[in-house]
Amino acid sequence: MRMIWKNFEPDQRLQRVLSGSLGVSPVIAQLLVNRGVRTPEAAQDFLFGKLSSCHDPFLMKDMDKAVNRIRKAVESREKILVYGDYDVDGVTSTALVYDTLRKMGADCETFIPNRLEEGYGLNIRAVALARDKGVKLLITVDCGINSFEEVDAANSRGIDVIVTDHHEVKDGAVPKAFAVVDPHQKDCGYPYKFLAGVGVAYKLSRALLKGRESEADEHLDLVALGTVADVAPLSGENRILARVGLEKLRFTKKPGIRALMDVSRVEPEKMTCRHIGFALGPRINAMGRVGSANIALDLLLCDNLSLAREMANTLDRENRNRQSIEKGILAEALEMVKESLDTEKEKVIVLAKDSWHPGVIGIVASRLTEEYFLPTILIALDGTKGKGSGRSIDGFNLFEAVLRSSEHLEDFGGHEAACGIRIKADKVDDFRKAVNKAAAGSFTAGEEVKPELHIDIDLPFSRIGIKLIEELRLLMPYGPGNSEPIFSTSGIQVKTPPREIGKSGFKFLATCGNMTCEAVTFKKNEVDHPNRGDIIDLAYSPSVNSWEGIDTIQLNIKDLHISSNA
Repeated sequence: MRMIWKNFEPDQRLQRVLSGSLGVSPVIAQLLVNRGVRTPEAAQDFLFGKLSSCHDPFLMKDMDKAVNRIRKAVESREKILVYGDYDVDGVTSTALVYDTLRKMGADCETFIPNRLEEGYGLNIRAVALARDKGVKLLITVDCGINSFEEVDAANSRGIDVIVTDHHEVKDGAVPKAFAVVDPHQKDCGYPYKFLAGVGVAYKLSRALLKGRESEADEHLDLVALGTVADVAPLSGENRILARVGLEKLRFTKKPGIRALMDVSRVEPEKMTCRHIGFALGPRINAMGRVGSANIALDLLLCDNLSLAREMANTLDRENRNRQSIEKGILAEALEMVKESLDTEKEKVIVLAKDSWHPGVIGIVASRLTEEYFLPTILIALDGTKGKGSGRSIDGFNLFEAVLRSSEHLEDFGGHEAACGIRIKADKVDDFRKAVNKAAAGSFTAGEEVKPELHIDIDLPFSRIGIKLIEELRLLMPYGPGNSEPIFSTSGIQVKTPPREIGKSGFKFLATCGNMTCEAVTFKKNEVDHPNRGDIIDLAYSPSVNSWEGIDTIQLNIKDLHISSNA
């Protein structure tokens, strides 16, 4: 689908101010302005922010209550249960809090629900099991903010509940837990609202280990894993946690993570957010999608490298199994869209089928969102019941649309970019109509929705050099809220015939003036295919390609327009 290019307006005054105060190039200064950084102080924090500049955990509502209750439980040898979620954010949160409690000498256990048998979040069966085991304190991580009945059930069984979560709060109401730690509460004064679940868990750990916070900081590798895999905005504190956490990952002492890097063929010293998103994260997620996530948790907590390698290999096999299941569902979903959906009228894709695996429909929903650039919700039906997972597009709040259609749902949760739902099979059509009606105001009737490509700077080819590329590293890590810089250059000539690479890519030599470098894409179906001699406008991110000790500039193609043919 052809993208609409949107260029940021250059601000030469702010370029001079930021460039002069920080000693960076005007290009870096403009990139900061494009990301909403407009003062030298904010720029200093963005580029060089340290852990010491992060906010005090006790600014979170109920953090003091949570810490006092946990310390009392530890001192009294009460049994504590850490209750997590089955995705990367949930598993890393569980590992972090469990290890913190273990360091404190607590009598504690962990529990992660089975996605297929128990579904997301706290459940009554687990509460009853906790009581039978003598649990007196239950701590949720990355879940619980909407578990009203389950928290009431725990209270009635003599179990205190501490909810730690990062998901949106429905209608301002929270469960009647002993303490609720979630920055999204309206009366929570914590300045930064977009921590991942593992970010909230890390804050709890630092609060519990007050005076020995460095022990909590040892788990910043887990924080980076969970934050990046959960696609949390890499702004504010998340940016600091991810940057410091990535460095911690490169030198991690955790055998489980080292084994996971080995099986994923990730070189530790080259670790980036992309490796988390496309290599480590999917393997941690794999077991939770198709079965029990406990092996992923065991891997993160494992202190034996040989055993860790066995578990990492198991996750790798399950990830391949997940990919096979996902491929089949994607083919069916694409066919259903072509046969029965009018995407000019329906701006939220809602599909349901009996044979679909509920553990992978979220990934497939992401694929359809990329294909059609429309919010997508896929529902796996099981008799009269269904579980759904949705993904959104930039600028559309999926959670709000689902909230306005919730009369047709059994339960739901999520945030602006993604959602999870439970629904009766006979309500799917009603929900499809309602969510599309809720979305109608966000789209122009009959108009094709096209993705936008935000161009940071229109840059002459002569400005691209290894020095600039090295300076761009100051902006890393990249992710939501801090995307990889994209430049554009017009009047580039395709010097060599594009050559196919891999399964879905091509590359060619691009020349403009006295400069020639290689341009590469691995998404040939999404980019116009030029011929030798064509003149093109190119949108790209530059990088350095090292081969046999020689560094060359490589342009990673984001899009291209053919302005004249050979």
